Amino acid sequence: MSPTDPDLIRAEFDRCRQIPSLVDLRTAVRGNDWDTVQAYFDFLDDEDERAVAADLVAGLSSSERFLEHQVAGHGSPLARTLLAARYIDVGWDIRSGYTAEHVSREQFQQFHGWLRRAEQLLIGVCADEPAYALAWSYRLTTARGLELGASEARRRYDRLAEHHPHHIQAQILLLQQLCPKWGGSWEEAFGFARACLDAAPAGSHAGRLVVQAHLERWLDDSDDRPSDYLRAAEVRDDVLAAADRSVRHPDYRPGFHWVGDHNDFAGGLSLGGHHREAAPFFRTLGDKATEYPWGYWGDREVQFLKHRRRAMAKG
Repeated sequence: MSPTDPDLIRAEFDRCRQIPSLVDLRTAVRGNDWDTVQAYFDFLDDEDERAVAADLVAGLSSSERFLEHQVAGHGSPLARTLLAARYIDVGWDIRSGYTAEHVSREQFQQFHGWLRRAEQLLIGVCADEPAYALAWSYRLTTARGLELGASEARRRYDRLAEHHPHHIQAQILLLQQLCPKWGGSWEEAFGFARACLDAAPAGSHAGRLVVQAHLERWLDDSDDRPSDYLRAAEVRDDVLAAADRSVRHPDYRPGFHWVGDHNDFAGGLSLGGHHREAAPFFRTLGDKATEYPWGYWGDREVQFLKHRRRAMAKG
């Protein structure tokens, strides 16, 4: 059965299967091969791709032991940043993805402990290398988790943007901070998403920010069942307009973010019942899926396959 078959029975969530070159990085980390890890990141000249690679390392179980050894041995900016990223991942796993009222005091204490360890590493990297995008990007996550406030998060983003003005991972992180669930407002969230898209070159990844803002608004409206927010024609049209400036533009260059880009657009449309419009994005994806938006409402694989099947039947 080919990935374009409308009757897929499995979805592929493994980043290394989606982006085969990441297999080499994962193998190097698991094999305690720092030289290959360093060479892999040196080879990537795109900060957006370096962010995806770093997130992969952060998600590898027990990688902190390998990274702690590297930090003790030479303390390079990359080693310290990857270790901080791993600490953040460990902490967030303890906190869980539930809203604050469903997280225990003990969970919060452990969560904040891991984030403070990460923050100390990242502060040092940013002091040594003020233009180091990876470190500034992860400091947006620590700012949010440690509840340092929107002003501090914005300050950190602005420091990164001085050198890397269209860093999609940092923009995604700040967008979360600007949503009401983290103390922001919909006006701030949508304003930021649209400003990023307007400022970015045509064919950038920034179109997904508009979709993510709509998905967050939809999720906020949903209580015991999904809301009708995404069904509105004006939301559909806004998502499609963002796609025209982004993934559907002739200048679009996929890179490591293409799977996330297309899943956001497929989700923003199909979760609103716009299955025909979602079909081209699913067709591009084949079986490649991401945790979000599909994990927002039920089993991620079931949701992806269900919406993909409906879209392919319509378009």
